[in-house]
Amino acid sequence: MSGLGELDRPGTPASAEAWDEQSGEWLGGREEPEPETEPETDPETEPTAENARADDDTDSPTARPAPVQPPHATDRRPAPARRGAADPVKALMHRHRELCERAVDPLEIAAGLEAHGLTDRTATRFRHRDVFSLAEEMYARVPRPDTAATHSDTDAVAAPAPRAAWAVRVLLPGALCAAAVTGVRLTDGRVRPAVAVAGVLAVAFGVRMALRRGPLSTPPGTPAWRTPPGTRLWTYWLLAYALLGDGLLRAADDGGPDNLPTGIAGGPWPTATAPVLALTLACVPAAWCAHHFAVRARRELATSRGLEDFADSVQPLLLGTFALFVCALAALLALCGAVLGEPAAYAQGVTLGALLLLARLLFVHGFTRAPAFALGAAAAAEATVLALDLIGRLPDCGFLATPVETLLGSWGPGGIPALACGAAALTLLFHTTRTLTRASAHAPADEPR
Repeated sequence: MSGLGELDRPGTPASAEAWDEQSGEWLGGREEPEPETEPETDPETEPTAENARADDDTDSPTARPAPVQPPHATDRRPAPARRGAADPVKALMHRHRELCERAVDPLEIAAGLEAHGLTDRTATRFRHRDVFSLAEEMYARVPRPDTAATHSDTDAVAAPAPRAAWAVRVLLPGALCAAAVTGVRLTDGRVRPAVAVAGVLAVAFGVRMALRRGPLSTPPGTPAWRTPPGTRLWTYWLLAYALLGDGLLRAADDGGPDNLPTGIAGGPWPTATAPVLALTLACVPAAWCAHHFAVRARRELATSRGLEDFADSVQPLLLGTFALFVCALAALLALCGAVLGEPAAYAQGVTLGALLLLARLLFVHGFTRAPAFALGAAAAAEATVLALDLIGRLPDCGFLATPVETLLGSWGPGGIPALACGAAALTLLFHTTRTLTRASAHAPADEPR
């Protein structure tokens, strides 16, 4: 024995006698502990109790230390997914919510997206091959609780306006112009200029009424600032030149004019009433062609299965409508020329009528810059020719009139408006075939163009 302290050390009994108290204490770690009531802990000290229980577990002989993970592995949390990356179409639907809720087919959504500048290349960012595929998903994901109400609203929007309402309006310009021509021819002296002025004002009123409602009118709610300034002035100039321009050039070539125009073809300043009367009467076929094109294009918009399919079907429709109007205008020119006993002036009348129709179609569908530029360019060309011809009569300024005299000798006075309006009409026709064949051109009136 090394000392008295060894006597107090608990040990294993060496005989069959009962366990002493100290041996029982040594065995106490191997016996099952009695259930103890869990002491009430304060919420602020509860983490401390958990740490204590963790320390007890590590001190037990059967517990194994848990592997220690690095701080960066335990503290790492999954980064929140971006909304755009997770569901890019949902953000686009929220941006164009009104368009998606109002649309009656996927192609109408595609037209609206195209009007906002979304192209097939941009659609790839939303995991779609083209705009129409993206529009189909947006249309399918929009909840529509009241389908019947949607169809009734669609039918109300798609239903064309009563034809009798605008048929009377488009007849006014031709009827008033015919009455004015008849009045001028039946009067003479001082009464004739007054009748001519009244006739001009009446025709202007009739044209304004025809363009205010119906197929030739701009979309409802179009603000006035969207119409470029000077458009009406250039249109009036082109019509006035068709009436008086050729006679003015002839009179200037002969050293005149000495008097004001009398409103007849045989005066000192001859007027061409046949093409003007034919153009005013052509408001009827122009309105019918515009109505036909709008209805058929809207029908193609509802049945087409893609933007390219829609463009391929609308382009021949547009060209056919344009050719039909040109034929109707040529027939009216021949009829007016025969009735009034004047030259029909096919070149001047057809080119000017084609230019006015294309410009009006673009105005009706919300495109204003290109037609305004074309009308202004044609009017500026005619005004320049007149100015050069008149200035060339001044001393030492004859060289300015040389190009005009060469053109008059080769093509005649009618060649100037034919070239000016023909070039503008061809340019506008090329622009129209690229603009009005897009689905966005036939989108609802409140969508941007």
